[in-house]
Amino acid sequence: MGEILGYLAVALPKDISARARLLALQCALRMNASMQVELPAGLLRGLRIKAVEACRELERARWLTTADSPRADGITAQLRDATLLAQSPARPDRRRAADWALHTGCPARIGATEPRLRLPGLYLAAHSDPSSGEGRSECDRIIRDCRMHHQGFHGALSHLMATGILEGWRICPGSGDVHWTLAPGR
Repeated sequence: MGEILGYLAVALPKDISARARLLALQCALRMNASMQVELPAGLLRGLRIKAVEACRELERARWLTTADSPRADGITAQLRDATLLAQSPARPDRRRAADWALHTGCPARIGATEPRLRLPGLYLAAHSDPSSGEGRSECDRIIRDCRMHHQGFHGALSHLMATGILEGWRICPGSGDVHWTLAPGR
């Protein structure tokens, strides 16, 4: 999961929104061996994003092509970056990761409806030790992989703490690494 988030940070243009990144994550994890993906309407509702706008952004970036415009019953798309084939583990593992990302990144669980706040919550959960809930990453890498601005970083992590996703976080002055602990049960 963390590798796919890192890949998307590099593969997608900097101006791609967080909602389009959340959709791209699902597409990358749910694609088949022919790089095609079908996202049913229920899954799109679970993402709670404006899928039509997100698809348009990804099409403008030439990252995917929709078979026809997004419909009420879902999206069918062809992904255009063959690098994905090298990034992805076996399909069953990717589908489990996609379901985990959908569940973990849902607004009720993250405590935020805005994709720009949900993406860092998902990133931190993906980079946490499952047994202890602790994680560590370079501050600049989190900002890059989540396509945040330095100014919004502290606010996003403070929001995740206020909503009970994080038990705590700090930046080590010497290394610039961010250390965090997920709240129990997250």
